[in-house]
Amino acid sequence: MKQFTNVHDTGNLRAALDEAFEIKRDRFKYVDLGRNKTLMMVFFNSSLRTRLSTQKAAMNLGMNVIVLDIGQGAWKLETERGVIMDGNKPEHILEAIPVMGCYCDVIGIRAFARLEDRDLDYQETIINPFIELSGRPVFSMEAATRHPLQSFADLITIEEYKRTARPKVVMTWAPHPNALPQAVPNSFAEWMNETDYEFVITHPEGYELDATFVGKARVEYDQMKAFEGADFIYAKNWSAYSGDNYGKILSKDRNWTVSDRQMAVTNQAYFMHCLPVRRNMIVTDEVIESPQSIVIPEAANREISATVVLKRMLMG
Repeated sequence: MKQFTNVHDTGNLRAALDEAFEIKRDRFKYVDLGRNKTLMMVFFNSSLRTRLSTQKAAMNLGMNVIVLDIGQGAWKLETERGVIMDGNKPEHILEAIPVMGCYCDVIGIRAFARLEDRDLDYQETIINPFIELSGRPVFSMEAATRHPLQSFADLITIEEYKRTARPKVVMTWAPHPNALPQAVPNSFAEWMNETDYEFVITHPEGYELDATFVGKARVEYDQMKAFEGADFIYAKNWSAYSGDNYGKILSKDRNWTVSDRQMAVTNQAYFMHCLPVRRNMIVTDEVIESPQSIVIPEAANREISATVVLKRMLMG
């Protein structure tokens, strides 16, 4: 595997899941695979689970790890071509990337959407140059449009907890005080559409995602109707995608906060969220602390998804 940015880079999902459960049974089975190999993790944005789980995954495989925080202990990087570099960014990404490639064997990149220019964000102007110029296998630790390590972990979690062969999975928008990218919902939808699950997306009008990611999912604007009979509820906020509203907050309607009221119409659904979560905005205390909340096992599976991806990259 030379790159990992979306579900299609994974190949056969059943085979990927089998690898995941093999690694979960013995996390150090391939500890010799990464001996004398180095992972470089490059963060343009903050992280908790991604940083910890990916570093742990590299250690599971015997790798050395270098962590680089851009703008904090490293030069601020210019990313636009043709600019006169007379501001506060002393190094261009076009020189920095091949230099980074000299010091490692695999590179992970975390760079969020800026939510200022949709076309620029959806062109993936940060991670794509790393793929083109580093000379190393590159994987996404969340990019502008997708978060595949999270979605892979989500799939592992659903497979572990499902009580029926074809569960009903509902991804619901929920309110948030800040404008957030569409990367997690885009990616979750993309991965769910590669399964045979019944998949529903529910959100207020105006929060439609890019049709490429919505795919075959059923879109339901009535949240209560969407929740009926659901086996899994995946809550996530995202800002508007369409037209002039790109990156904007159109609603903070607390009626969309996942509470006992909505969960009561489900099939005793499990509650999922990628974390961090705004309690009593995204989900009430009662729901996230209930026995049906699997947000911690979901987060734990981030180590597993990252280990599978790094193993595949080390194996070529």
